[in-house]
Amino acid sequence: MKIAIDARMYSMSGIGTYIQNLVKNNCYKIALGNKEELKDIKEIDDVIEYDAPIYGIKEQLKFPYRALKKLKPDILHVPHYNVPIFYRGDMIVTIHDLTHLVYKEFLSNRFAKYYAKIMMKIAIKKAKVILTVSENTKKDLIKYFNIDENKIKVTYLGVKDNIKEKSKEEISYLYDRFNIPKDKKLLMYVGNLKQHKNLERLLESFSKLKNNKDYVLLLVGKAFENYNILGQKEEELKIKDNVIHTGIVSEDELVDLYNLVDLFVFPSLYEGFGLPVIEALRCGTKVACSNASSLPEVGGDVVAYFNPTDIDNMTDRIEKELLRIDTEEDKKKRIAWAKNFSWEKTSREVKEALTLYNKQ
Repeated sequence: MKIAIDARMYSMSGIGTYIQNLVKNNCYKIALGNKEELKDIKEIDDVIEYDAPIYGIKEQLKFPYRALKKLKPDILHVPHYNVPIFYRGDMIVTIHDLTHLVYKEFLSNRFAKYYAKIMMKIAIKKAKVILTVSENTKKDLIKYFNIDENKIKVTYLGVKDNIKEKSKEEISYLYDRFNIPKDKKLLMYVGNLKQHKNLERLLESFSKLKNNKDYVLLLVGKAFENYNILGQKEEELKIKDNVIHTGIVSEDELVDLYNLVDLFVFPSLYEGFGLPVIEALRCGTKVACSNASSLPEVGGDVVAYFNPTDIDNMTDRIEKELLRIDTEEDKKKRIAWAKNFSWEKTSREVKEALTLYNKQ
């Protein structure tokens, strides 16, 4: 089959990671996006210029309908719900999560709420097959839109091969790189500051840990480049000296940080998948995370879970994991579980979904 993909988010995190790995595993022959950005990707035969910003009227008006029609793809894969509403060709759509509907109170304006719901309805109606990245998202789609479950195929996300266990010698440079004290136990969160990520409760929980001066919390990602974002809250809780904002890090540094820390913590209220959880497990690191949405699917029985709205429960679980003696057998179980999630497997399942469509 000759498959096209809307690859405008190729260089972004999140959905960008999804697109990158499907492209590299030979799922597509045509890509829509920035020609300069996509020109050296050997797996793609044709790139169609499409530079409209995502989630807005311009992406509908500037969609390259004619250029795509000339190349005659069998199907277009749109990796999120922002489908081209006037496109008459066949489409397959990936819906990663329903955060906009499940936690609509977190959206900044009323227009965003209506836009998300309307576009999802259009995407669901136009798509021949809907891909989700977890059973939880599939369940939410059926709940909110009353879709025939046979139209939905779950294809979990994967972990890159370079995300793996490393020796302490390989990662010791991080102490100087990020001014991390060597005499304290380390916790880490990776992600952004969106409200459903539940960061304020994590800070409160960290402040309640017994002997919390013996611990350091690393907040990793672009969202934490500016200390002032959470600084006031950290000062109020008297944990400022024990929280490190790394800012954005390279992919190699992120892998090394997963390996360095004693516990990875993920307090999110809602996730379509929760990729950082499986990345941390792939490095053998202990994980304490929310028991909400898709996260129990991702963490299986090798993760310690807590109620993300109960600060005392969160604190108790984090404290127990920090104090628990970890064995080599425990680490091997975490790594073995994480190996169930690979981009090769994801790509194979996406191709199977496309084949299934082709036989309909």
